[in-house]
Amino acid sequence: MKAVQIAAPQKMAVVEIEKPELKAGEILVKIEYVGFCGSDLNTYLGRNPMVKMPVIPGHEVGAVIDVVGPGVPESFKKGMNVTLNPYTNCGKCASCRNGRVNACEHNETLGVQRNGVMCEYAVLPWSKVIPAEGISSRDCALIEPMSVGFHAVSRGQVIDNEIVMVIGCGMVGMGAIVRAALRGATVIAVDLDDEKLALAREVGATYVINSRTENVHERVQEYSGGLGADVVIEAVGSPATYVMAVDEVSFTGRVVCIGYAKSGVEFQTKYFVQKELDIRGSRNALPADFRAVIHYMKTGNCPVEKRSTLFPYTTLFRSYFGKILKSLRKGRFEVHVFNNSVLAFLEEVQVRFFMSDCSVCVLKSCTFGISYKFILINHKLMRR
Repeated sequence: MKAVQIAAPQKMAVVEIEKPELKAGEILVKIEYVGFCGSDLNTYLGRNPMVKMPVIPGHEVGAVIDVVGPGVPESFKKGMNVTLNPYTNCGKCASCRNGRVNACEHNETLGVQRNGVMCEYAVLPWSKVIPAEGISSRDCALIEPMSVGFHAVSRGQVIDNEIVMVIGCGMVGMGAIVRAALRGATVIAVDLDDEKLALAREVGATYVINSRTENVHERVQEYSGGLGADVVIEAVGSPATYVMAVDEVSFTGRVVCIGYAKSGVEFQTKYFVQKELDIRGSRNALPADFRAVIHYMKTGNCPVEKRSTLFPYTTLFRSYFGKILKSLRKGRFEVHVFNNSVLAFLEEVQVRFFMSDCSVCVLKSCTFGISYKFILINHKLMRR
């Protein structure tokens, strides 16, 4: 079968690999949709310190059960829409012994420390296959990133009478906004993009702040009655946003860190002591977080059809979309984009192969830009 492989920084190719063999206790799934995560982008750019190359990316998955192996519970049926829990846990380290298997010391995430699922088929233990009845395989690809945001809210121990500031309104940040709002908290969403902020308000944020055009500190003080946010969730991974989180959290508040800063962060550490802060990491998600996201999506309140906002466009996309289509047409290719959720920013385009029912565009000498998600698998890229 075919797969997309990142062999080295800025070197991606389509490769032929063996179709996985099914064993007892396992399920073979047909991959239908794969989200291109920020960590996948950093792998491609050579900025992911945890990745082991060469690697097949992909861990945000919408799939369909194809074959159920022996020893699998009868509740798993061929044709079921599912997502995947992309993490492993050893059962022996301190995290696992404490029941926090999402932070296993020896975790290997699909597409990072081990090959992911940007391919045609995958085999996983049945315990890592998560049924999502009533949710399309396309929308199943949203579950994992949203669950990471849900988990961060749990780590922050958010309650209903608190003010929660979420920095970064990508898919993970949106998950945090949704979960905090569901818990009854007052949510302040912060981002650079007005489209993302508009969606943040729709899914539960009471206040929004454009940090490019507004004074964040003044707005947070205004919205919090001069006290600061009880909980700040950092979902960007930038030195500036890490500092912002510590600056804007209230005295005795909690800071929850999801993003990985790519360089050192210089803090005024006196705030750690003066404010008596709780600073907590939040890694991946627990099975309960996946279940909570699935429950939320089934309520019908998740705006999954708004791909242009649920996967918010970047300024780069708005500027270059016309240019991209023009370049593609010059290459005599026509792109059919599902609700505009699939996009790529590029200098050259090379289409390397066509699979039946599953087409993948491989980019050469390209720079990816993300509408936050970038779904490659099972998208139509058809020759004119």
